[in-house]
Amino acid sequence: MNRRRLLSLLGLSPALLLDAQIADAKKRRVRTAAASEPKLTAVSPKGTPPPIHLYAMAPRASSLDGKTIYLVDATHFDGSETLLLKIQAWFQQNMPSVKTVFRKKAGVYAADDPKLWSEIKANAYATIMAIGH
Repeated sequence: MNRRRLLSLLGLSPALLLDAQIADAKKRRVRTAAASEPKLTAVSPKGTPPPIHLYAMAPRASSLDGKTIYLVDATHFDGSETLLLKIQAWFQQNMPSVKTVFRKKAGVYAADDPKLWSEIKANAYATIMAIGH
């Protein structure tokens, strides 16, 4: 017997038959698409850190006598100038043979100050920089 005729005898619309066929076709497409998708491999988001390279410490001075030390306020952080001026006063009182030069770095912390760096490179034996907290 014809399916349409059977459905009409039962009082059902032949459209139900069509809906069932469409639903079956969709299920087949979903299964086929899922089977054809490539497998994914999960990788740790941490990654691999680069190797750590150790560097030797700078050689230590046997004496600061006659040397020039620059005291640089690099960030203009509250109190950094006061700290460096106290360090300068300590050197003048306890090590008068050490010359100290106080300078403020131009601009913000991350900004370059080539004029100051060249002055330090030409004149300083060492530098103490106040870079904030």
